[in-house]
Amino acid sequence: METGILILAAGNSSRLGQPKQLLDFNGKSLLRHVAEESLKITKSVVVVTGSNSIEISKEINDLELIIAENKKWKEGMGSSIHIGLNQLLNAIPTIENCIVSVCDQPFIEASVFSELIQMQQDSQKGIIASKYADTLGTPVLFIQKYFKNLYDLSGQEGAKKLLQKFIDDIAEINFEKGAIDIDTQKDYQQLIQ
Repeated sequence: METGILILAAGNSSRLGQPKQLLDFNGKSLLRHVAEESLKITKSVVVVTGSNSIEISKEINDLELIIAENKKWKEGMGSSIHIGLNQLLNAIPTIENCIVSVCDQPFIEASVFSELIQMQQDSQKGIIASKYADTLGTPVLFIQKYFKNLYDLSGQEGAKKLLQKFIDDIAEINFEKGAIDIDTQKDYQQLIQ
């Protein structure tokens, strides 16, 4: 099955005070790390930029992926998912699964994406979410049946809304380190220590 990966990197990192997409971790920016891990799984990768788009695009310009700018990034995650999915399906209409990922979970590895895909095949569920810290979240895989629901998200609505709505069609993988994400300088200092 053809899987596409959507990396959301449009936010302005207001609580951090600098673009979190470009924070260095283990010698690479957070965005470059997740982009490279995604490309180990599929050639169908779309990164959605928004705030600081030029600077952030430069970070991954040399990688074989699609960069889509969300000029309405201030509207929230829903608009980025909409634009990213649109780009993905225009470029690769045969996509059957879409993984929605973010760039501020430093411990995302290709193996996490593989596990999502494998769990979908094993469980035959329509949504496969990552489980950490007593919650379900990103990265999360949606089969084609849910593309319209993803496409229709707007404003601040992220994929989490769909996890609540379609709870009966969800399987999960354990991704304990998914609980670590970078929102503030304190988060980042803890990470690099």
